Amino acid sequence: MKKIVSYKEIVLQETIDLDKDGKIEFTLPTPAEIDYGKVSDGYHTFDELYYHRMILFSIICNQNKKNSWKSKLHNDGTMFEGYFIVGVFTGEGQYTYHYKLDYWDLFEVDVLEKAPEWDGHRPEDIGRLLNLI
Repeated sequence: MKKIVSYKEIVLQETIDLDKDGKIEFTLPTPAEIDYGKVSDGYHTFDELYYHRMILFSIICNQNKKNSWKSKLHNDGTMFEGYFIVGVFTGEGQYTYHYKLDYWDLFEVDVLEKAPEWDGHRPEDIGRLLNLI
């Protein structure tokens, strides 16, 4: 049986399946089934926002070539498969991101055999980039 269901003032504008007792049946996806890159705030998906961040960081690095670098290896010789690390030294320390190797050529900066040792920076240290102005 199909029926339009309303909840308080909100009416769902689509029909949904009801079980034999007239109850709504649905299954939520498991975390493994969710494509988080497609999750949106109504304006942009996570995939779009990460791409935008990468383009903006490439501009920052390319305009600060003397302080920027990229490497296919961390300082300890490890790396996530298919990724590289790119970073910039600021007046307060490093700031880095990992990107897929597909984007290697967007960063026109010095190539290092191994990345500098991580200085402990975290996402909340994003303000370090303001020192480049």
